[in-house]
Amino acid sequence: MVASHITGIKSITGVEAEGWFIVCPLTPRQLLTLPIDFVYKRLIQCGHLAEGLGAKIIGLGAFTSVVGDGGITVAKSLDIAVTTGNSYTVATAIEATIDGARRMEIDMSSARVAIVGATGSIGRTCAHILGSKASSMALIGRDIDRLNVVKDELNADTKRKTTCYSSVSQGLEEADIIVTVTSAVDVVIQPKDLKIGCVVCDVARPRDVSDRVAKERDDVLVVEGGVVAVPGDVNFNFNFGFPERMAYACMSETMMLALEGQYESFTLGKTVSVEQVNHTTALAAKHGFHLAGYRSFEKAVTEEKISEILRNAQRKRQKPRNPEGHLNPKPVG
Repeated sequence: MVASHITGIKSITGVEAEGWFIVCPLTPRQLLTLPIDFVYKRLIQCGHLAEGLGAKIIGLGAFTSVVGDGGITVAKSLDIAVTTGNSYTVATAIEATIDGARRMEIDMSSARVAIVGATGSIGRTCAHILGSKASSMALIGRDIDRLNVVKDELNADTKRKTTCYSSVSQGLEEADIIVTVTSAVDVVIQPKDLKIGCVVCDVARPRDVSDRVAKERDDVLVVEGGVVAVPGDVNFNFNFGFPERMAYACMSETMMLALEGQYESFTLGKTVSVEQVNHTTALAAKHGFHLAGYRSFEKAVTEEKISEILRNAQRKRQKPRNPEGHLNPKPVG
């Protein structure tokens, strides 16, 4: 169904665009468990709606880009271009992660980076880009054999130590920087899994990080990847839960390709290349898209809040620990 007409998208170059937000009313669990041919049929119906409205490109958001072959089958069935938006999602996730680490005073060159969902299209590319900057890497996923493929790719490019884990809690031990982008329908990261003072970029929708982290861990910075300010006086005519003129990175990639007049299927399949990431980064700069600060658990993260989290982490690091590494309780008497 057509949920809204999007107006007011205007590049800093002066080019303008409009679009439509089309809803496929299936839950993430349904998208992953219903027969794939049924799901493809529904997504193709969305594409035909877009064609009828006059759109020249359609972006597959959230789980519609995860199911099946990542948009390839959908693209073959339509007369308009298709993209998953994953290239710019990777770009904004990496930007947010690196800047978040800087704000938490984490030295990337000596840090341990963990990628949760490392065999997926977004996680795999994040691993390649961040792997060249980190001291060591932890690749986390359900399939060790597939993780080892990514590990071999990384080892071909860098001498940094890379370890694979099928357990999230084990993989996150001692991780200073975490990018999580699984296709799980339930949360996979709990408060106990996180190191004091770490930064987590949660790109997944639904979220990978439990909301308990916000309540129980005042010493870690959790940010949502891929929240972008859209140029122009844009009106989505739909409430995504963001401030005005902000959108997900996957939506932004679709918009910037339209502004560029690049009506060709762009990010498809289960892989995202570094070249694609760099291309969307350049398009974003050209047309005026940029990372819109930080949000965490549906709320804006202020500079004051980040400073408070950093102070809490610094204070907790100074407390004595027992031989197992846990904070010792206060002495009695």
